[in-house]
Amino acid sequence: MDPLEALVLQVVEQLEWVHPWAFLLLPLPVLMRLLPAYRERRDAVRVPFFKRLLDASETQPQRGAMLLIRRRGQTVLIALMWLSLILAAAKPQWLGTPIEQQKAGRDLMIAVDLSGSMETQDFTQPDGQAVDRLEAVKTVLRQLANERPGDRLGLIVFGNNAYLQSPFTEDHAAWLVLLDETRIRMAGPSTALGDAVGLAIKLFKDAETEHRVLLLLTDGNDTGSLVPPVDAARVAAAENIRIYPIAVGDPTAVGEEAIDLETLSRMADVTGGQAFEALDSADLAAVFELLDTLEPNIFDSVSFRPRTDVHWFPLALVVGLYLLLRAAAWLWPIPRVGASE
Repeated sequence: MDPLEALVLQVVEQLEWVHPWAFLLLPLPVLMRLLPAYRERRDAVRVPFFKRLLDASETQPQRGAMLLIRRRGQTVLIALMWLSLILAAAKPQWLGTPIEQQKAGRDLMIAVDLSGSMETQDFTQPDGQAVDRLEAVKTVLRQLANERPGDRLGLIVFGNNAYLQSPFTEDHAAWLVLLDETRIRMAGPSTALGDAVGLAIKLFKDAETEHRVLLLLTDGNDTGSLVPPVDAARVAAAENIRIYPIAVGDPTAVGEEAIDLETLSRMADVTGGQAFEALDSADLAAVFELLDTLEPNIFDSVSFRPRTDVHWFPLALVVGLYLLLRAAAWLWPIPRVGASE
């Protein structure tokens, strides 16, 4: 392929027209020539010595019109001006080189129980320090946020009611700040498990990604949600949301602090997820390592081409051609030819 063909091919590939219908106006000047010629009447001055003027100028009176004869070069300039105006009206855009970006491929909502029982200090940090259940959960979630750059993270906290702490975001640093600000009982002392799932469903409906996962960390059982947890899980399954409940703490506890393992397991089964138990920090870390296998990082590639408006170029060409036409008319006046009727 010679350089000229390569250049033409590049222009065809990278030039796009926003209003291509404007090219339908190209034959308009040709159609205008089919219309009757424009005629203009002018007032005449009557003079008593008209006969003497004719004799002096040695001309004969006649009826008719004056026709302007354009030179071929002027016709070409006018045609180029019209073509440039059509090109500008079509609004050409120059397409740049395609740019590919990676964006989050999964929405991962994490719902954390902040009921009073989360203050029980039955977890141990790697350095041997005893911490409450919430702090143990925070430690593992910090690691999760740092190791999953392909996910958009959200955060729900629940107690008596469920509240949104962080919407879905790819800014994991901001998400970690909001996680650190959570405190036990800040959402109430109870456990509205079903309401947390319901709030997550509402947030997932507004999301655009197809891969939707809810991690549900709790150390108790549902205490009066508006929607029973299993019913909420069925709605989640209809919205293509997988739930991974994680029971945190002592499964032998009784009363309101007892963990309803059966309900958590049913919620996971309904949505295609899996239920886990974490009795200590090691178990909790192992659960999240397993989640990395069940829900690996996903990245979606987004490709776009930058667009630059170049309609100013044919407009500038119109101005240049007009000035050239005016200069030609001044240097070489258009001759006038008489035509009888």
